[in-house]
Amino acid sequence: MCGIVGILGTHQVAPLILESLKRLEYRGYDSAGIATLDEAGHLGRRRAMGKLIALSDLLVSDPARGRIGIGHTRWATHGAPSVRNAHPHQAGRVAVVHNGIIENYRELRAELEAGGAAFETDTDTESVARLCDRELAAGASPLQAVRATLARLKGAFALAFIFEGEEDLMIVARRGSPLAIGFGQGEMYVGSDALALAPMTTQIAYLEEGDHAELTRTGVRFYDANGTAVIRDIVMVPVENVFAEKGPYKHFMAKETHEQPIVLADAFARYLAPHRSEVHLPEEVDFAGCERIVMVACGTAHYACHVAKYWFESLAGIPVEIDVASEFRYREPPVGPGTLGIFVSQSGETADTLAALRYLKGRGGRSLAVVNVETSTIARESDVALPILAGPEIGVASTKAFTCQLALLACLAILAARQRGAIDGAGEAGRVEELRALPGLMATALTLEPAIAEIARDVSHARDVLFLGRGPMYPLALEGALKLKEISYIHAEGYASGELKHGPIALVDEAVPVIVLAPSDALFDKTVSNMQEVLARGGRALLVSDAAGIEAAGAGAWRTLAMPRAAPLVAPILYAVPAQLLAYHAAVFKGTDVDQPRNLAKSVTVE
Repeated sequence: MCGIVGILGTHQVAPLILESLKRLEYRGYDSAGIATLDEAGHLGRRRAMGKLIALSDLLVSDPARGRIGIGHTRWATHGAPSVRNAHPHQAGRVAVVHNGIIENYRELRAELEAGGAAFETDTDTESVARLCDRELAAGASPLQAVRATLARLKGAFALAFIFEGEEDLMIVARRGSPLAIGFGQGEMYVGSDALALAPMTTQIAYLEEGDHAELTRTGVRFYDANGTAVIRDIVMVPVENVFAEKGPYKHFMAKETHEQPIVLADAFARYLAPHRSEVHLPEEVDFAGCERIVMVACGTAHYACHVAKYWFESLAGIPVEIDVASEFRYREPPVGPGTLGIFVSQSGETADTLAALRYLKGRGGRSLAVVNVETSTIARESDVALPILAGPEIGVASTKAFTCQLALLACLAILAARQRGAIDGAGEAGRVEELRALPGLMATALTLEPAIAEIARDVSHARDVLFLGRGPMYPLALEGALKLKEISYIHAEGYASGELKHGPIALVDEAVPVIVLAPSDALFDKTVSNMQEVLARGGRALLVSDAAGIEAAGAGAWRTLAMPRAAPLVAPILYAVPAQLLAYHAAVFKGTDVDQPRNLAKSVTVE
């Protein structure tokens, strides 16, 4: 969602803040702004609508001076996108940037207006600035004013404050939304994540839930939710984890799609024993005493859980329930010591997934996090956290994170099967070797990109598209439809193939492409039978299968795409490639913003 940057520096900070905000563009935003304190200690703001280039142009014509400042990219929640609603917000002596939602802002606003405050925006954040300024006007110190303000707020937030006349002070706080502190030589930094602070520092400390902190150029004092001084660990974030460049690719999504063979190989190097054909985890996970698994996630990660359900149940015989994170705790599901919750999140900061984790832990369930960011809140709060090792993923539409999530979940399913005696050593070895073949198969699938691009040219003219799959390919149909919707804005739906005649077939005509994901496995004949129903009604079907499947299906398909032959275990991971490339090239032909599609954010840190 929104991105926050703050710098207490020794040079002019506006250019550095702008550069850091560019590193947060992947989070999604509709406006941006910077507030600085000039040499006289006066606050100044520069705000602009749209992309950061508009703010950059404004700073050229009207520079923001100062060695201390805060910056923000806003994704609108309260109040339409506009310059006046853009952050930072200022009230009197205080300027603030905010990621999150203040749930009681209406009551606060009414109270402040009754006291004579004149609001200038439609946002929830302005109430924070005005509350803090009221405390300052009553004689409170900046730290006292922030503490009094925090005590009045309900909701989720990450906040950064600077104050007129305080050229060596920044105060930050978090509740629900992540915030990181960076350490430099005579400088201090604040960011929504470590990526925002690269290349300025790789020494990072994370605020824990409820923390606030007082920064000067010489260091930081951390306080917990009770106001007690605490120490937070400083961690080194490897350079390769914070630098992300497009290289020769036009979009981050293209680069990240093509990185999949490499990152999958890296993941298997971590989770498969180097000289033995078995799964080896860096932390112990006990599936033997597990009565059931509850898998919780959002969006693409949720579809990864659907695939993993097939693996855990068919390989290990463990009952699996899957929940959309935003619904999980509201239906108050029963959990207990025999329940293992697996929480899947690329960022590790997804607000709904984090809330679901806390619900389960509060009722005695065991928790396992599958995340891309090892220092994230979900990772820190889970009993066991396993990184997917995808590296930074900047494109909003998940590609390599999805396949790395699947790879790790496949490893876990194999481990669970071995621990529960559902497979023996030979059975485990066979499946491990199937996983080891996957990076090579993925590289072969990527060579089909020119053919996929030609198909995408035709698909880009469609208004509606259907995706079909059976078994583990059904979640891939859902994921393929989501990808197409996300970045090309073409309406698309994914269905289990057998459900076609229970309603969706009414949509089929020559104008609706039907994408059929059907590797030649035990379910192939039934899936092709559903495809024939499409063809019989004048529909256009793209059959994505291997050579044997395409031959067995016979003539009639509008187009075919011959994938490399893959074992059933890894086919769902492999078939993500054509789904990703089809969506990518359809979006390119339509001219949409591939990496930052409208209305979407990479990391959803508000409920």
